[in-house]
Amino acid sequence: MLTYTSADAQNHFGEVLDKSQREPVQVTRRGRPVAFIVSADDMAAWQGLAQRRAEAAAWFESWRSQASAQLSPEAQTLTDEDVNALVHELR
Repeated sequence: MLTYTSADAQNHFGEVLDKSQREPVQVTRRGRPVAFIVSADDMAAWQGLAQRRAEAAAWFESWRSQASAQLSPEAQTLTDEDVNALVHELR
């Protein structure tokens, strides 16, 4: 990954934009990363991934609610430690 100081990024902004089309560019200030410049395509892909992650989390929450409703009263009282102990007994 290419790295520019904030001053160099300002002085060579066109070059930084061109290079960001091929790979992300890190911008540092006082030796610490403060920003990344990415292409529009990379940003769109990242946003699509974030959207799919949110949809997957919503689906899982819906599934978990439905599965919880189908549990027997005994199963609803099990703790994580109880489940882990049962799994280890079966191994």
